[in-house]
Amino acid sequence: MSGTAMRYDEILLAHGSGGRLTSDLIGAKFLPHLRNDCLEALGDSAVFSIGGTKLCFTTDSYVVNPVFFPGGNIGSLAVHGTVNDLSVCGGRPLFMSAGFILEEGFPMRDLEAIVESMGSAAREAGVQIVTGDTKVVAKGSADRIFINTSGLGVIEYEGELSVGSIREGDVLIVSGTIGDHGAAILSAREELGLASGLVSDCASLNGLIHGVLGVSPHVHFMRDATRGGLGAVVCEAAAGAGARIELKEASIPVKEEVRGLCEILGLDPLYIANEGKLVLFCPAAEAGRVLSFMQGHPLGRDAAVIGEVTAMGGKRVILHTSVGGSREIDMPVGELIPRIC
Repeated sequence: MSGTAMRYDEILLAHGSGGRLTSDLIGAKFLPHLRNDCLEALGDSAVFSIGGTKLCFTTDSYVVNPVFFPGGNIGSLAVHGTVNDLSVCGGRPLFMSAGFILEEGFPMRDLEAIVESMGSAAREAGVQIVTGDTKVVAKGSADRIFINTSGLGVIEYEGELSVGSIREGDVLIVSGTIGDHGAAILSAREELGLASGLVSDCASLNGLIHGVLGVSPHVHFMRDATRGGLGAVVCEAAAGAGARIELKEASIPVKEEVRGLCEILGLDPLYIANEGKLVLFCPAAEAGRVLSFMQGHPLGRDAAVIGEVTAMGGKRVILHTSVGGSREIDMPVGELIPRIC
């Protein structure tokens, strides 16, 4: 497929998927008018220094439907997502803002439950919500509740966590089973009794990440695999680093409930969203101690080595399938599951 962005006259749901159309939208409509060094890095957080202190800053908006789902709600999700975006760039999350857009008629008891869960998630992650805003729109002008957050953290890790640091011979490690969040949202949204055991993996990963960076000073890159799932993260890394990456399907951990739901609905677990999983690249010599630490942490028990960087050049991702074949994977183009976070 050509790297040329397709032209659209209107915004589609797929423009929010975290896949190819999201990338095209940012490159065509936002970067030309807002371009600067921090923004052009296109990381989960902007990284910059003030007075000799290295900081990270991020913002995100949450429109998940339904707002309550197995394993969390839009409030806890907003905290976890913001904490994770700061953490994967090596940051220690410190402060957050929270902005609420409420639709007229939204139940007060639901709002209180959401805010309560945000407070609990923030305390658990060691971050403070220090400022915020509330707006109310007329009934029918929004869908119940949307939340925008921003987060600020300090970077103490001395290594360089970026796609530019990826090297030939690096191995890829995923912190656990993939697709749990997206499958749980889809199950709750469609009331699929066949998948009633599915629970979102929504969690703050700062404790896990801090530990990983403590045992290995040579991690090259990490990203939490949210919209677009594991597949989108690895394809972005291959494109950004100019690398050939090879994955082993048999090594990628997927819960049977998630696999079964995907088979029934014709979905690929590689592209299903997560909200409590990260993917990291590190030298093969470091993989043993990183994996050992992860598997000893509550949020990394199912961590696994899933592939390696086999060459610099080519910008390709090859999946070696469980049945002995291989295929190239690419960024997702459509919207598999809209309103996922």
